[in-house]
Amino acid sequence: MHTSTIEIQIGLDDDKVPQHISWKASDSTAATEQSAKSLMVAFWDGADKSALRIDLWTKDMMVDEMADFFYQHMMGMADTFHRATRQEELANEMKEFARSFYKKFRATQIEENK
Repeated sequence: MHTSTIEIQIGLDDDKVPQHISWKASDSTAATEQSAKSLMVAFWDGADKSALRIDLWTKDMMVDEMADFFYQHMMGMADTFHRATRQEELANEMKEFARSFYKKFRATQIEENK
C-alpha cells in the first residue's frame, strides 16, 4: 500500500497566535513548502460520530480574504457532498447558500466603506 504524508507547519507568536502557515505533501508536484494564510482541516470519528475541526488563520488574513475562503470552501463542500451522496438538490441548496452568504458579505463591505 502507498502512503502519502501531508505536513503542516504553524509559526506562532508569543501569544500562540499563528504568524505563518506552510504545508507540503509527499505526493505534491510542488518542489518547496507552500504558504497559506488560513487552513481548515476536519476529521470524522466514526466511533463517536463526531467531527474534529482545526481552523487557523494568520494575523495578516484580511476580512475579504476570509469571506472568499469561506465561499470557496462552502462551494467545495457542496461538490464533495454531491460526489459522495449523489444528492444533487441538497448540494445545489448548499451552493445557493454560499452564493447568498457571499453576496450579503459584499453588500456589508460596500455599506461599511461608504
